[in-house]
Amino acid sequence: MEAAGGGQRELSRVVPGWGTPPNGKNIESGELERAAGVLVGHPFDTVKAFGLYKGIGSPMMGLTFINALVFGVQGNTLRALGKDTPLNQFLAGSAAGAIQCIICCPMELAKTRMQLQGTGEYKLKTKNYKNSLDCLIKIYRKEGLRGINRGMVSTFIRETPSFGFYFLTYDCMTRYLGCEAEDSYVIPKLLFSGGMSGIVSWLSTYPMDVIKSRLQADGVGGVTQYKGILDCIRKSYHDEGWRVFTRGLTSTLLRAFPVNAATFATVTVFLMYMRSEDNLQECEPGPVIQQPSSL
Repeated sequence: MEAAGGGQRELSRVVPGWGTPPNGKNIESGELERAAGVLVGHPFDTVKAFGLYKGIGSPMMGLTFINALVFGVQGNTLRALGKDTPLNQFLAGSAAGAIQCIICCPMELAKTRMQLQGTGEYKLKTKNYKNSLDCLIKIYRKEGLRGINRGMVSTFIRETPSFGFYFLTYDCMTRYLGCEAEDSYVIPKLLFSGGMSGIVSWLSTYPMDVIKSRLQADGVGGVTQYKGILDCIRKSYHDEGWRVFTRGLTSTLLRAFPVNAATFATVTVFLMYMRSEDNLQECEPGPVIQQPSSL
């Protein structure tokens, strides 16, 4: 098959971004991947809330668009760079992370507001938002585009290097472990590679995620505490010390491994299945044309 970087790579090596399956199957597999990841990991996001799947409508809502962007941008960037190298995997992943912020930021804002609704200091007799879409509409009516893009800069700072390390780690792990389709241990290897990719990705930018979450939750109770990223960092450190930037890291890492193990295993198995189907179709003989017999 044709590798994403332009070189040849054997079919048995199936890694997201290393080649574009025909008929847009990379995007189809990406949708399955994200769905698996959301269902596995969302309860970890709401471990302090009353409902394990509260706010899940928002991540599901942006499913198709995010995966179309991530896998499309990552694959096309890798092609444009011309070579499938670890550095280019990082750059392509970073580009994908940067672009998908336009959907990821409003989506996570809605999720944050939905999870805060009816809990702790934000507990109200009546709920403000019926669902994620209703949440975004009401924020837009009250605050405009700036409101639904609250936390965009911090999301960009988090997502850009995070996705770079995400794809880089998966690339390096699958190369090192030798993930081949005929290997009887290929699934455990892919699960381990995907899980470690998620852990490295979160470790690389977790403090910025804390800041992003605080900025998006700011103002829910009617009082705005932070003027911006630097002000949030300064006040958070002053009030709670450096440990504030690692708060919740343990539960996040516990979530990261199974979520990303599930997502990468899902997309890889899907791609392996679809590629095997394509190969079988290519090998099928064409219709036999009966030659007219001579009279």
